Amino acid sequence: MKKIFLIFVLLSVISPANADKLLKSGFINNKMDLIKEFKIDDPKNKIILIYNHGQDDHDEPSKNCFWKNGVRNMASLVGEKVNEKEIMVYIFCTDHLAGDDWKRLWKKKKFKPPYKGVTKLEKRLNANLELIDKFVSMGISNKQIIITGQSCGGWMSLMLASRYLEKIGGVITTMPACYGEITRDFKVKKRGIEKALEKFRKKEGDGPADLREKQINEIKQSNNLPVLVFTHPMDPYEGLLSDWVEEIPNVQRIIISEDLKINGKKCKRIGINNGKEWSEPVKNVHYISMADCFQYYNPAILEYIASRTK
Repeated sequence: MKKIFLIFVLLSVISPANADKLLKSGFINNKMDLIKEFKIDDPKNKIILIYNHGQDDHDEPSKNCFWKNGVRNMASLVGEKVNEKEIMVYIFCTDHLAGDDWKRLWKKKKFKPPYKGVTKLEKRLNANLELIDKFVSMGISNKQIIITGQSCGGWMSLMLASRYLEKIGGVITTMPACYGEITRDFKVKKRGIEKALEKFRKKEGDGPADLREKQINEIKQSNNLPVLVFTHPMDPYEGLLSDWVEEIPNVQRIIISEDLKINGKKCKRIGINNGKEWSEPVKNVHYISMADCFQYYNPAILEYIASRTK
């Protein structure tokens, strides 16, 4: 009886939410499978997309990384030819990293500025720099390395580009955000940006509010930031707070849509559960860039990559 119960429990926890996890860094093929070998044949004719995931927690460590339903669209770019060079996609797992002051940061009563040590976002940024250097040592030109990221990974990618643009070809970021569902929780549409951010600071404290503001200001100081940014006004995170990216010279911003459709098509997330596909409608717009409909933007993405890797 105990064995039967155990089997039932195991089956019950295998769901679309956790059955298709990818918990290691590595190159992926167009079927979203990890490639065991870490090698690059003919590096002069390859373009590397480094894909950075979001974070379950802003500054805390986590054992999570990627899910196949989240890399489907990146995988669809594997093998595409741009400027006679072949695209490879490397998924980069860095969620195990922790900010030095993570135990205090989001606890308003305990945290008193300044932040002590190095944040998780900074550590992820430094890890990307190390990976870039590794690829360059393998024969890949800096301009043939594109940093990409979703959510916190996208936010970090903007930070990296604002400091080290000479080390990369460009950046593609989807739904850049890393400080919670500010648009929804603090009613940006109703209150306006200024009052909503005041409420955010009052509830979460100076720590998160100061870091967010500091990082945005640093990114905005760039006098040339040729990055491709995808946002959506219904994104509960930074959806109605993203207009600042257009203040930066050479940023190319694409507003995905105004609803849960792209080009009139309803959006679904598609994953793998025990080798079988599952699908569900997109309910949270923050993840629309992981949906099947987002491949509508593949031509725009490839055009951007072509422009940055000439």
